[in-house]
Amino acid sequence: MNLPACPLCTTKGEALVFQAETFRVIRAEEAGFPAFYRLVWSRHVAEFSDLSSDEQGLCMQAVAIVEKTLRELLQPTKINLAALGNMVPHLHWHIIARFDWDSHFPAPVWAQAQRATDAQKVASVEDERRRLEQFMVQRLAAL
Repeated sequence: MNLPACPLCTTKGEALVFQAETFRVIRAEEAGFPAFYRLVWSRHVAEFSDLSSDEQGLCMQAVAIVEKTLRELLQPTKINLAALGNMVPHLHWHIIARFDWDSHFPAPVWAQAQRATDAQKVASVEDERRRLEQFMVQRLAAL
């Protein structure tokens, strides 16, 4: 059920990367974080435990595919996974490639910046996104 006040129900989100019947993957437009993705469950549910066992398995397989693709193609320092939903109670996972040079590392992306953004390194990751997202789509489509 889509709720009219839910921004994840009423819009596709930032840059749509992949759309399936049960979920979609979007690239978040978060300045300074060029490899920040969200997996959004299509049906409006607030919690992971609202999904059936089969849906839970599919959801986590998709999260793992996004994570693995980021790791293989970008070699980040760390991948951050989060399913908070405090602001928008619609199940979605944040999948964020983190680099030791990013402005907030090692703190969370929502914390205070630790240093200035390295525009050259951000641009380098942005240059890889087309290839990265092609691999991601191929892998997600095989689910």
